Amino acid sequence: MVFRGLLAFFFIILTGCELTGNIGPDGQPMRRIYYINSYDAGKIQFNMLDGINSIRAAAGLSSVKLNAELNAAAATHSRDMAVQSRAWHFGSDGSSPLERIKRVGYTGIMLGENISETFESELETLAAWMANPPTRGIILTKEIEEVGFGWHQEQNGKIWWTLVTGLPNSN
Repeated sequence: MVFRGLLAFFFIILTGCELTGNIGPDGQPMRRIYYINSYDAGKIQFNMLDGINSIRAAAGLSSVKLNAELNAAAATHSRDMAVQSRAWHFGSDGSSPLERIKRVGYTGIMLGENISETFESELETLAAWMANPPTRGIILTKEIEEVGFGWHQEQNGKIWWTLVTGLPNSN
């Protein structure tokens, strides 16, 4: 009887330690870290594109397509945010989103940029953007026809996501 009591006591103590050890840097319970492997990497941009197009269709908006130049600008900015260790819209060289899309040869009009620093998947990140009015507004901008989406994952699992939206040049 005493043995069962001690066993139950130790189980409760260990369970309590487990719960307190899963608190993330934001004070919230940590989720499973989403590690991007080579198999998943090939699907991520299409998962995001499908998610965006589903959301836009539900809102009565036209679908968008991926653009290689915008993808390149997004990927470059994601890596640069990791180097700077902060999520913000300016590059380590002071470049703006407009300057970055010009550098990669995009000739259209940039309409917006969403960024994120997280341990979550692309679709969890899209859900977070949709829960925030300014970032939701970028995704639901009527004029968008093209998007670029990129990421950089650090060894600790942190992912830096960038979504760039644009309208191709009509010339």
